[in-house]
Amino acid sequence: MRVLRRTLGALLALGAAPALLTACTPAHGDDARPGDDPPAALTPFERLLPAPVSARAAGPGYAFGAGTVIRTGRGTGEEVRRVGELLAEQLRGPSGLPLPVVEGAQGEGIRLRIDEGAQGVGEEGYRLDADPSGVTLTARTPAGLFHAGQTLRQLVPVAGPGTVPGGTITDRPRFAYRGAMVDIARHFFPVEQVKRYVDQLAQYKVNTLHLHLTDDQGWRLAIDSWPRLAEHGGAGEVGGGPGGHWTKDEYRELVAYAQQRYVDVVPEIDMPGHTNAALASYAELNCDGKAPDRYTGIKVGFSSLCVAKERTYEFIDEVLGELAELTPGRYLHIGGDEAHATPAADYAAFMDRAQAVVGRYGKTVVAWHQLAAARPAPGAVLQYWGHDRTAAADKAAVVAAAKAGHPLILSPADRLYLDMKYDPATKPGLAWAGYVPVQRAYSWNPGAYLAGVPESAVLGVEAPLWTETVSTRGEWEQLAFPRVLGLAELGWSPPSALDWTAYSRRLAAQAPRLDAQGIGFFRAPEVPWP
Repeated sequence: MRVLRRTLGALLALGAAPALLTACTPAHGDDARPGDDPPAALTPFERLLPAPVSARAAGPGYAFGAGTVIRTGRGTGEEVRRVGELLAEQLRGPSGLPLPVVEGAQGEGIRLRIDEGAQGVGEEGYRLDADPSGVTLTARTPAGLFHAGQTLRQLVPVAGPGTVPGGTITDRPRFAYRGAMVDIARHFFPVEQVKRYVDQLAQYKVNTLHLHLTDDQGWRLAIDSWPRLAEHGGAGEVGGGPGGHWTKDEYRELVAYAQQRYVDVVPEIDMPGHTNAALASYAELNCDGKAPDRYTGIKVGFSSLCVAKERTYEFIDEVLGELAELTPGRYLHIGGDEAHATPAADYAAFMDRAQAVVGRYGKTVVAWHQLAAARPAPGAVLQYWGHDRTAAADKAAVVAAAKAGHPLILSPADRLYLDMKYDPATKPGLAWAGYVPVQRAYSWNPGAYLAGVPESAVLGVEAPLWTETVSTRGEWEQLAFPRVLGLAELGWSPPSALDWTAYSRRLAAQAPRLDAQGIGFFRAPEVPWP
């Protein structure tokens, strides 16, 4: 319920000064009344997204401009230097400011400081202090400094120069895993487009990119030991287009690019279903020894690797081995959803062996929540994509797995699936899970979403973008934005800060920044855009 008491509570959670609370009383949407004055403009700290744990305005700010220097601190290491260089590049933007990066902590400017004993910030959090002498960013790790820099970007005018408001922000994430997924299997996208998405996500503190690399319609990554997977299985897509695939070097390039922005890549090879591209590439993977035609439709559940063949397990061992070598992160995703063509006993036996392969390569298994009905390996992470109409028995299996110690990533389809239409008029998109307007995507609590699952069992949240109907950058960004910003706040901000009225105003304040970045976002009617 959107009431004044909750809005004030959210602002108090941000540590706003009493004067700011008075100026920020909302009077729009469901709270508006005839004759009400329009709400006061948000202060810079109140516009921050995701909402920080604590933000307190105090005194005059820092004049950011042509004379600003970024100082990395003496002896802080090459990684901090890289954070400073990237921050300088991001802050220059269209302004053309020089923003040199220098070693040494003394002097005015933007100061990057590592303090392993910093309190209240955790491994990814930070403290930002601004006064007339400059802005000091303090964190325990370079990742925290990077996130602090992304907050600073929101406090600087889009085109610069300007004034960074005086005050202090202390911040840390609610969940360790804050992810977005993109499906390049249904429609192929080049690495450059995915890099663009990494930048868009990282500026809002999303720290994981899940890549759905294979499906019935296409295999998108070159595998040396099975070259026809990409050469033949990658030469198609939904609707009959030419498809395509990434080379190993392109994948490495993307992984390195994401790492520099503190985004971990989680690759997915879906199995034992969603495998027609692989089956079409190699007849030996089929139980009857006959390769099917490539598939260009959007139906699901009809394909399966041959569980009885030993060659199948040699295949997954070699594929996952090459993928593990390419991927420095801790997770490999092995799919496991909608395996309708695989009998339940065969599915369980197959997933036992597939999980063992992941373990042999030193990685942790991630799988869609259907793994809960089989035998999840110790420590395996389950990704829940159910919705309000999901069968009670399926939910109960996920709850039981969580109670048995399996962390959950929450991706409810009727909240976080970015390919769901906003409304009946939306093009492109699907609607099998219902329409997902911006308010619905935001207005839920991941820590209390599944009855019986405590917040401590929730590793985090992820917003998938499936591409059955998405073939252009414009369609991608229309569906992802602004809903993926809600995902960012749900993953980062404390529960006390989650309030639709306050969030909708913060979201509206991002419009100039999104416009400046050329993001063609959906101007949802429930958001008070400027």
